[in-house]
Amino acid sequence: MYKKGLPVCLFLVFVLLFPLKGFSNFDFNANCLKAYKNIFDLKLNAARQLVAAEKAVHPDNSIVPLLENYIDYFYLITTESKSDFDRLKDYKSDRLDKIEDDKDRNSPYYLYAQAEINLQWALLSGKFGEYFTAAREIKRANSLLADNSKKFPAFQLNQKGLGLINAFLGNLPDGMLKSTLSTFGVKGNLNTGISMLDKLAEQLPKTTYEPFYEEVVFYYAYVLSDIAHSPDAYSRTMKYTERINDASLLKSYLQAYVCIRSGHNDQAIEILSGKPSGAAYSSFPYLDLLMGTAKLNKLDYSAGTYFNKFLQQNKGANYIKDVNLHLAWLSLLKGDTGAYSCFTSKVKSGGYTYMEKDKQALNEATAPAPTPELLKARLLFDGGYLTKASEVLSIVKTDNMTAKNKTEFYYRKGRVNDELGKDDEALADYQNAINSGKGLKYYFAANSALLMGKIYEKKRNPAKAKACYNTAISMKDHEYESSIELQAKQGLKRTGN
Repeated sequence: MYKKGLPVCLFLVFVLLFPLKGFSNFDFNANCLKAYKNIFDLKLNAARQLVAAEKAVHPDNSIVPLLENYIDYFYLITTESKSDFDRLKDYKSDRLDKIEDDKDRNSPYYLYAQAEINLQWALLSGKFGEYFTAAREIKRANSLLADNSKKFPAFQLNQKGLGLINAFLGNLPDGMLKSTLSTFGVKGNLNTGISMLDKLAEQLPKTTYEPFYEEVVFYYAYVLSDIAHSPDAYSRTMKYTERINDASLLKSYLQAYVCIRSGHNDQAIEILSGKPSGAAYSSFPYLDLLMGTAKLNKLDYSAGTYFNKFLQQNKGANYIKDVNLHLAWLSLLKGDTGAYSCFTSKVKSGGYTYMEKDKQALNEATAPAPTPELLKARLLFDGGYLTKASEVLSIVKTDNMTAKNKTEFYYRKGRVNDELGKDDEALADYQNAINSGKGLKYYFAANSALLMGKIYEKKRNPAKAKACYNTAISMKDHEYESSIELQAKQGLKRTGN
């Protein structure tokens, strides 16, 4: 089943003898496990057929509604379709009712299955801006998993959801979702969540719960990269995804995503070029967006092919503004200012702002156009091409620059020097960015203060680190304010404030 997993015959013996099967009405049998595996390979049609067959043969198997929910969850993740979200969420209550009506309440899957369905819809509700509903579903999932942990302390799968909830709630920026959850009395701890998921990722392959390994890694990689912004996100994600079967399209996504986020750009292109394909796999247009991003990061103008492919195949609500901004950048690099204006107009008029990426795209489309040199440096830095980015910045002249461009110049220079380990040069650049841009609405100055704090923290100078974190927090009404402030507050906790 997996590259380094148990032999299939031995695995089936475990399925028959140990807790995967659970009790008669919660029968995670071989057919259900095969469906579950197909879901995590993103072969959703094959999974639907297997679940339908299971439903016909064993209509009382309460694992079926859980698997049906998994299918809808990953369908919505890969399509980003708001209309399908509005349609499919109506099935949630029926599935929960079927599980709640099950008489087999002594199974560890009884509360667990209900929690999983609530948690999956919480993540989807948050994605589409339904924050009150998401908060209510998280509260319900957390309560169910806590109860199940008391009843079945040896049931390791409880830790998956509890780890995700702890991490998610422990690093949630201020806003409607956080305030609603606080009203409900639900709190989390980021480090606790990371520890729980890391422990599961290490231990699960050695247990009878091995088939759930890929799901644990899916959530763990998300927590490391998007929630914790961990410097270990790349190394840990690549480590834990290594043993997943190469036939899994989800594996390609996880690896490519973390590679792009961490400056391993050429590796991302290699992974996406070799990803599994064919009619068996569900459509996943976001992978074309990732490839376009990776190509643009190395200033490869074939990126436009992938961005346009995403727009043609995408049926969802998210990333439309973001892709049009990338097409605008591509036009600017080609010297076509008319096309740049056309695409920025599309950013303003098309798509939605459920996602932070789309909100930022709208901000950038309404701001003055970046200079081609600063844009090149930004993209090369994002791709991990630090030497090339430094070379581009070395010929930039700051004379007659606008305050915005001057601030961005110092910020980009600071980021490159920071990554190159030139701490003193980076600190000087960041300070110049703060001096130039502390009164502007752009994020450069505030993030410079945050990054200065991290450098001083690394240098074991807590007093200066605290001062920088407080400077970051003091700046208001700029882009990414909640995220930067949250990271600065985390920094203050680490430095003993």
